Amino acid sequence: MQVTINLPPDLEQDLIRQAAQSNMPLQTLILQALRRTTQSTAAATSQWSEIVIAYAGTPDFPAFEAYRDELLPPHEPELF
Repeated sequence: MQVTINLPPDLEQDLIRQAAQSNMPLQTLILQALRRTTQSTAAATSQWSEIVIAYAGTPDFPAFEAYRDELLPPHEPELF
């Protein structure tokens, strides 16, 4: 697949400079940047945020299982 984009001159010069410093073709530098961006986005959306992971709960709050006896049984539809 071939994609053509118009870059602002300052970004173009930065990319050319970085490619030269890294001793790699410009295309390779851009492909690596795109891969990092798409991989980090996919990883970030597939994981829970740190706030959720770090949540320890409230010690005074009863466990969910404590309410199990109060739940109504599922409705059984009459077939005939």
